[in-house]
Amino acid sequence: MTHLIETPRPSPAKRPFFLRRGPMENIATTLIAIGFLMLFQPFLLVLYTYSLVTLLAGTAMFIIVSKFPE
Repeated sequence: MTHLIETPRPSPAKRPFFLRRGPMENIATTLIAIGFLMLFQPFLLVLYTYSLVTLLAGTAMFIIVSKFPE
């Protein structure tokens, strides 16, 4: 009978903020929401102009960050 030995993982408190999955997913989700709001606001053309870039940046960030360990 073989027993698997688990290697200890560093606790999330020891990782820097920008390498933690939870907070970075929240930031990416917020960036997506901001891009969505920029897209559907009728007041400033500048916000509308950069809305797609903001949405794409938030989506790419979410895809990358979702691969981080917990």
